[in-house]
Amino acid sequence: MSEISRSPADIGNILRNARRAQQLSQLDLARRAGVWPRTISLIESGAGGAKLDTLFDLLAALDLELQIAPRSRGAAPDVEEIF
Repeated sequence: MSEISRSPADIGNILRNARRAQQLSQLDLARRAGVWPRTISLIESGAGGAKLDTLFDLLAALDLELQIAPRSRGAAPDVEEIF
């Protein structure tokens, strides 16, 4: 699984899809990661402001990792949405 994320909403979608692919409920993931289920809900809905530690806890609970790469060039509408 390799996904590109440029926003909190993208990260939320990626985490939701990974959670569902592993057939986990939000409660299951929350227990694995040691966070509140509401935290999972907020992150999956694209709410900003999640702590990096929390994101790393969720990634570890889903057996995922973060990789940093140079930004790829998107179509003009994609770039405009970033800013």
